[in-house]
Amino acid sequence: MSLPSLYAISPIDGRYASRTKSLQNYFSEAALMQFRVRIEIEYFIALCQTDLPPLRSLDLKQIAQLRKVYQNFTTKDVQTIKATERTTNHDVKAVEYFVKNKLQELHMSENLEFVHFGLTSQDINNTAIPLAVKEAIESCYLPQLVKLEQKLEILSQEWKDIPMLARTHGQPATPTRLGKEVEVFLIRIKEQKKILLTTKFAAKFGGATGGFNAHHIAYPEYDWQSFGKNFVESTLGLYHSYPTTQIEHYDHLAALFDVLKRINNIILDLDRDFWTYISLEYFQQVIKEGEVGSSAMPHKVNPIDFENSEGNIGIANALFEHFSSKLPISRLQRDLSDSTVLRNLGVPIGHSIIAIASTLRGLDKLLLSEKKLRQDLNNNWAVVAEAIQTILRRERYPQPYEALKVLTRTNESITASTLQNFIETLEIKESVKNELKAITPFNYIGI
Repeated sequence: MSLPSLYAISPIDGRYASRTKSLQNYFSEAALMQFRVRIEIEYFIALCQTDLPPLRSLDLKQIAQLRKVYQNFTTKDVQTIKATERTTNHDVKAVEYFVKNKLQELHMSENLEFVHFGLTSQDINNTAIPLAVKEAIESCYLPQLVKLEQKLEILSQEWKDIPMLARTHGQPATPTRLGKEVEVFLIRIKEQKKILLTTKFAAKFGGATGGFNAHHIAYPEYDWQSFGKNFVESTLGLYHSYPTTQIEHYDHLAALFDVLKRINNIILDLDRDFWTYISLEYFQQVIKEGEVGSSAMPHKVNPIDFENSEGNIGIANALFEHFSSKLPISRLQRDLSDSTVLRNLGVPIGHSIIAIASTLRGLDKLLLSEKKLRQDLNNNWAVVAEAIQTILRRERYPQPYEALKVLTRTNESITASTLQNFIETLEIKESVKNELKAITPFNYIGI
């Protein structure tokens, strides 16, 4: 860890900075400035292509020069904008002045006052922020989620034939396959990822109260609604929300947070199950030389990665829940309460990425103990009672469930011999007896 990260207030920028550093490109103050500059410049380029008087069109060289302003955005540029903001006390206006200065430096001042033409701050914020979120999900979050999917796919195949005692209500139940139980989590994540990939990243672009009032009064014959939709969807690759108030209504952003929360809950469910399997000694954990499990108990190897994931998911989901319930509500045409909330969007995404990385580390440390799994199955022959009574139902044997209930609900341990002796007492065909005797906790594991 670097010295500055040791003094960071948030563990995202401190202890876990190495896992979340890529998010700085999307959710830092500098990143927000860069995305705002990008929106302002792309809007200016789009305006210059309309042929509206007195606008002068830009050639390809000029467009390339303008785009380099945000593509090669520097720390010096950040400092320049912050210095201007100290005077304006308005962050978006500071960006507008920065872009105008760049136009003058590039000798493109003919159209200078068409920078930020007809816009309010939220036309910039409500395009810059969803664009940053979209690109962060695509570049930082989804690759981590795919890694988890791939790991679960490998484990589900590796363990597909491993019988395991199931537990419902914490009690021994019908045996299952370890690989199938892993596949349950895999499919759940894949289903939610499908929803995630269809979630819209929506942007508002329509002036001070959403009706293109300033644009329309200046050029009443021009189709500004089509312009706004084309700019947001074709140029920026976002979904154009229309009509809106001064701000985007955040319903689609709330949907994004809800699906991320559901994915986190699935991972949390996985964390707790594997934590329990470790406590049942179904798994040992890889021991790394030099590591300490407890400051007092030398023997301990704790499932800390699954616990770390659980803790980070709790923080992430609390924030996702707040965001999805708070952001879609704004008084009348707009209040400012969304502004400070939006500056924290990277926090739960960061904690989610940390959680996924921790779960992956936990899964990578697992050493399967087939001996313990078989021992647990061998100690619970009572679980095949379901199989026996089901076949007896098929054979129209009278009250088979009740007969097995009497047998298995005793204080005596049910063993293979217990069941074999019971089967011998049944008045059924010999072939059915042999069928029943062939059932064991190791082969009664379903499809």
